[in-house]
Amino acid sequence: MASVSTELCLDQLLLPEVPVALEACISLHSYSNPDTIKCQVGVRSFEGCSRASDYGMKLPILRSNAEDQILYQTERYNEETFGYEVPIKEEGDYVLVLKFAEVYFAQSQQKVFDVRLNGHVVVKDLDIFDRVGHSTAHDEIIPMSIKKGKLSVQGEVSTFTGKLHIEFVKGYYDNPKICALYILQGTVEDVPKLQPHPGLEKKEEDDDEDEYDDGSSVKKQANKNRVQSGPRTPNPYASDNSSLMFPILVAFGVFIPTLFCLCRL
Repeated sequence: MASVSTELCLDQLLLPEVPVALEACISLHSYSNPDTIKCQVGVRSFEGCSRASDYGMKLPILRSNAEDQILYQTERYNEETFGYEVPIKEEGDYVLVLKFAEVYFAQSQQKVFDVRLNGHVVVKDLDIFDRVGHSTAHDEIIPMSIKKGKLSVQGEVSTFTGKLHIEFVKGYYDNPKICALYILQGTVEDVPKLQPHPGLEKKEEDDDEDEYDDGSSVKKQANKNRVQSGPRTPNPYASDNSSLMFPILVAFGVFIPTLFCLCRL
């Protein structure tokens, strides 16, 4: 077996039946049973010096199979931008799958970072807790194409020189991290899906309902938020009681002379 750092080994447990560009998953932790690890020469860290963490080992990871728990429970992180360089020899369609789980922070806006692929920002402002919550598996799935010396990803094209540079970019909130990643030769449909999460499904349904209600409530909201041009002008006829005052004036005019005559007698 080739000898390279354990942080750059390939974990054969993750995708035993799915063909991938590097034969299996690049497991970025160093806590696996060495008997289940097969190393791949040519995969190396190319930026920074990331650190290993097994803080999540005490936690069960939702949405993850039992055999994949360790992939999400362990991670590599760095106080600055770091990344990995992966050689790709054959042209074709590929999918980069990045695996994450937030095992430390218990609220959003505590760890936010970007992911770049050969200079292209493929994941912007990733807040794992905001996406799925605490101790829950989350995969970022990034399809790409390598043809005629060009890398095409998310509508952008750049020159490809035989290597993928995957960078985890330091942001304003804490440090960038990665639990595991793999590169699959195929399409998004070939990527195994995580287990369903009832909470996430409910949130997606609520979002869909909100989008549906938006169309029917535009008119109501417009009326509610309508700004008047000024105070209402009083109706000059609304308080016109002249027809009621005439009998009173007549009675008063008759009463005064009658009272005067009675006083003379």
